[in-house]
Amino acid sequence: MRSNVHTISLPALLPTYAAYPFPILKGHGDRVFDDDGIAYWDFYGGHCVCATGHCHPTVVDAISAQAGELIFYATAARIPLRDQAAHALVEFADGPASVFFCNSGAEAVENALKVALKLTGRKAFLAFEGSFHGRTLLALSVTDDANLRKDYEDFLVPTTFLPFGDMGALDAVDFTTFAAVILEPIQSMAGVKTTDMAWFQAVRTKCDTAGTILIFDEVQTGFGRLGKPFAAHVYGVQSDITTCAKSIASGIPMGALLLSGKVASQLKPGDLGSTFGGGPIACAALLATLSVIHSEGLMERAQEASRLIQSGSAGTVVSAVQGEGLLLGLRVGSQAGALKKFLQSKRILVGGSGDPGVLRLMPPLNLSDEAIQALVDTIHEFSEKTP
Repeated sequence: MRSNVHTISLPALLPTYAAYPFPILKGHGDRVFDDDGIAYWDFYGGHCVCATGHCHPTVVDAISAQAGELIFYATAARIPLRDQAAHALVEFADGPASVFFCNSGAEAVENALKVALKLTGRKAFLAFEGSFHGRTLLALSVTDDANLRKDYEDFLVPTTFLPFGDMGALDAVDFTTFAAVILEPIQSMAGVKTTDMAWFQAVRTKCDTAGTILIFDEVQTGFGRLGKPFAAHVYGVQSDITTCAKSIASGIPMGALLLSGKVASQLKPGDLGSTFGGGPIACAALLATLSVIHSEGLMERAQEASRLIQSGSAGTVVSAVQGEGLLLGLRVGSQAGALKKFLQSKRILVGGSGDPGVLRLMPPLNLSDEAIQALVDTIHEFSEKTP
């Protein structure tokens, strides 16, 4: 008997996420456009990626120019542009000593955890409830999502999950069995959860005492989104390894590990590797991204835009605005889904979260006053119609 598998019509592109009900053909600044030329204010930012906006001319020019010179060569060759990008990133981060380039946030996390296992010789991790670090096996080991983990439990590294920001739970745990403690300084997927500086300092102190590597997953919080280069500058605590991706090259796939001198000095050639990591086009985009962040004052703009959104949302169905800079969570409660649909009907794109009562804002850092006013006005319009 023939299997029905061969008679089912399947799309060429495997479905992964529920897509918008319209295609996106074009982007400019803080807007994207569908196939009818209709513009949408993009507060989703391609999932926290488009820090310099869509198709920023400086980034476009850098990518175009590099594509005409050298599209790719592996790390078997010394490429001056790659060295330049590494120096620029180390200077921007202001703390780490060295950079390892890779291709994505999950790959950055995977390599960070591998480094911790190698350098400590330990066989377990500490992470936090609500965490999301990626879908590769080591990243999944430290991701607190039972649905994603359930088919792979036999292959995951043992991980203890503590409540995020809970000082008592932190004090009760012995860190000496853990290769690494990994955390998102702001838990974006969990609903933009934050905690205070004292908790980060306590984590740092316990890691130092136990010889445990501290990893900050700054794939979403990094690159100026919080109004500072990285969350380490907001909370006053330096990690041993920082992972970054998403905004790093304005949408060109790229990831990186930022390594402290203590960690980098223990690694030797061959310990880490990547064919495409630090490719010329990605490095050109990284340098252009940093140039735009500096020249256009985008970190300061993130702080200003954050204040405007917070003040503009007062007195509406938004009971609280969580987060820092332009990684914000609008706490709406039971009306969150309805507000998201209403915003989309008014051509404003926002994100959901693991907390059904919280909507996420992750827009370009050069977000315009016009976009903010449209968001605020629409939230007020919805609030007036909602009992």
